Amino acid sequence: MDDIVDLVTRSLADETAAEFTERVDEQAMKLRAAIDAGEFDNEAFSVGIEVELYAINAEPDPPEPEADEDGEEEIDESDLDDGLSGSADAAWSGSLDAPAESEGGGGASLEASDSLDAAADADDAQDPEKADEAADAGFGPGEGPSLDIDPDSPLAEDEPETPAEDEAPAVEATDDEPDEPYMDPEDWAGRLTRLPDAVFEGEANKELGLHNAEVNTEPDSFDETGIAVQTTAVEMQTKQARQQASNRNCELVLDAMWTIPPEEGSEAYLSAHETRDGVVLADNMRQAPRYVALDNEALRHAGGSIDFDVPGYSGSFPSILFESLATSIQPHLQIPDTDAFPEYYNAAIRTLGPLLALSANSPFLPADLYDDTDGQWLCDNTHHELRIAAFEQSVNTSEHPKVRVPRDLDSTTDVVGRVVEDDLFAPFLREWLEDGDREDFADEFWEFDHKRGTYWRWLRCVVGGDPVEGASTERSLRIEYRPLPTQPHVKDVIGLQLLTVGLLRGLVAADHPVSELPWQDAEKSFYAAARDGLDADLSWVTVHGERTSDREVIYDEVFRYARRGLDEQGVPEAQVEEYLAPLEARYDAETTPSAWKVERVREYLSDGEPLEDAICSMQRDYVAASREHHSFDEWL
Repeated sequence: MDDIVDLVTRSLADETAAEFTERVDEQAMKLRAAIDAGEFDNEAFSVGIEVELYAINAEPDPPEPEADEDGEEEIDESDLDDGLSGSADAAWSGSLDAPAESEGGGGASLEASDSLDAAADADDAQDPEKADEAADAGFGPGEGPSLDIDPDSPLAEDEPETPAEDEAPAVEATDDEPDEPYMDPEDWAGRLTRLPDAVFEGEANKELGLHNAEVNTEPDSFDETGIAVQTTAVEMQTKQARQQASNRNCELVLDAMWTIPPEEGSEAYLSAHETRDGVVLADNMRQAPRYVALDNEALRHAGGSIDFDVPGYSGSFPSILFESLATSIQPHLQIPDTDAFPEYYNAAIRTLGPLLALSANSPFLPADLYDDTDGQWLCDNTHHELRIAAFEQSVNTSEHPKVRVPRDLDSTTDVVGRVVEDDLFAPFLREWLEDGDREDFADEFWEFDHKRGTYWRWLRCVVGGDPVEGASTERSLRIEYRPLPTQPHVKDVIGLQLLTVGLLRGLVAADHPVSELPWQDAEKSFYAAARDGLDADLSWVTVHGERTSDREVIYDEVFRYARRGLDEQGVPEAQVEEYLAPLEARYDAETTPSAWKVERVREYLSDGEPLEDAICSMQRDYVAASREHHSFDEWL
């Protein structure tokens, strides 16, 4: 822990900022020259996705240990340890904005040629040597979720955690096993819980909060085979992560915001901290140097506490940890022609509102945060996507807000300049964490990528990444699409991935004039969607160049051009319909997951339940429905 305090203190020192800034400027000059020289052009498109989850209690109490033949009880201590993950051994495992993962985790490698053998790859994830190889998997440096660490980052753990010899092995994923949690709803408490370290020996990667986890795919080519591999990877990794969690009496939930508080209460959980030599250490945040440094940087700008204000709740916290209230999914689309990158990026800005409105899934905070709030008033006034407010307010403490809708790009090299100009948060120098010469791309641009990891726009460019055979090298540019909340089912997650990448590809392939929509109107649409979901006032420019706010016209084009883009990439119609049709069904029913939650709470309030009980009852219904069905449209 003292090592973390020392690193954080050094990170926040003025001399570090000066040296770091000089290096970023030098690296940015090289990147601009390389982009202009065509060194970031590639052969074809590629795709990937990251999915965040949170953990709840699977049982009210752990099962009683079984006695051995001699009558002595054998107890696996990792089963009983509820406060893991914050140990010194995990100190290098995380950072803000790039997924935290141990060397032993990281997900199975699924190359396109392995698509027919994906189920067999589950065995690889249980083999420590193969798991080490898989630790380098991921979409590339710094792409991670809202506040995450990169699997390839030098901040990742130096050594894999060694499981206890008597620890129960992870359960293998097979086609015969269910894709949902396993406990009967009657036996399930549903409270937020901390994840034991043992969970991260499988497919789950560490995240900001001790209750958070993430799975992420390796990049694949954007074509029929690549999409099939992506689908298998998301399904398999999510299943294995859930099975690993179930071995430890907890469940990983596909949801956008936890609402049943932990045993000690939500404010206590999010506020618990200690101060050591002037450094704040949040108890329930992973004690990784960069997480802690960014937390202290945000606190310093905010004057020691960070305000959080949404309908029905107003308070402040001594940490950015309240960002971990919410979880998200982040599709990636690598653009092979760098000259065309601004066209894709600017079109993507115009899609933020419609796609967020369709996917909204976080209308309520944890139930105990609402004191004397009138329940019916809250249902009428809460935002459909509270994740937007939680993330923006947790880290927008400096002079220039870091989390917001980005401006249009005029040229491809703007993506470099914007990182350089962004407010500096918690810089690190490579030699603090890495030895040796700078031999490859990631080493050469280490400080630039570190800073890009704190460029938290709702849409951003990732410079560099893992090569994809037949598609791209490590010198690539891709769009990271960041505002979408986690969905109730794996099928919904994959559907949103296809809708997002297909829509961006289709709009540009058709030379659609959507980018003629003024940027200010695109920004308004985004925040209207966060506030009002599918009832939001959205703005769009049609294929005929006409301005419209007609929701039916907008979504007709959203789905039509998503299909156009997927067709351009050779994705079969049957595969497209399997995943887009459920999203169309929720639109036709005018019911998103957030709208379903609000209506469920209304029903419980009408039955006489207090607001806190109504929210908890809704949440239990949500998890039960996610077990019983395969996609959200089946709930309707």
